[in-house]
Amino acid sequence: DKDIGDLVDADFETVFSAEPEIVLLGTGATNVFPPRELTFAFARKGIGFEVMDTAAAARTFNVLANEGRKLAAVLCL
Repeated sequence: DKDIGDLVDADFETVFSAEPEIVLLGTGATNVFPPRELTFAFARKGIGFEVMDTAAAARTFNVLANEGRKLAAVLCL
């Protein structure tokens, strides 16, 4: 278990290996922003990175998956 503020790009190596076009990070009951460097790491890889509360991330995942988008979600409680 890691706090959102302690996440680094190495925590997402498995996600990166799947080569998604976008990654959704669900941060629990409230929206918590990760470190800026993590956002920059996604940008350098050309992967979209959206951060929102977990309920919104789950809904967004369903919409994007229904559109046939290649995506991944990391959902925290």
